[in-house]
Amino acid sequence: MLIPEKVVSAINEQIGYEFSASLQYYAIGAHFATEALPQLSAHFFKQAEEEKDHALRFIKYVVDAGGRVVIPAIEAPQSTFQAAEGAVQLSLDQEVKVTRQINALVELARTENDYITINFLQWFLAEQLEEVSSMDNLLKIVQRAGDDLLKADEYLARVGVRSMPQTPAE
Repeated sequence: MLIPEKVVSAINEQIGYEFSASLQYYAIGAHFATEALPQLSAHFFKQAEEEKDHALRFIKYVVDAGGRVVIPAIEAPQSTFQAAEGAVQLSLDQEVKVTRQINALVELARTENDYITINFLQWFLAEQLEEVSSMDNLLKIVQRAGDDLLKADEYLARVGVRSMPQTPAE
């Protein structure tokens, strides 16, 4: 095996976190669909797919490195929300938590002198910056819309969640 067993175990945990995040985003997407907010719903369904893809990326890495994938059990996601702001705040908090988890994986790989994993995790670090920024912007959009979530939904249809224009490389 190319990577230490401690790292494999920690990545297996992270796989569970990624699948958990995916399920949470599906639940939030379904909540917004029920509220007839198609743009918010679509945003969270897209996020759910991204989180699933992250889990699959970790699975492929463990398999490629010769480790054994063990996917942990995960809790059911929260599926009802009193307010849209609460659903988006939960998502932002989750992205911040995942960022800390990825940082902890990098630190573990560093203490284990596992440079292959450090290199692999660089993509996730950049991805988390984008995820936290995007969710923070979405929270601001929802907060500005107040009780009229149709404004937020319409804004997402026109502009999306970016706070800055895209650079040519994006």
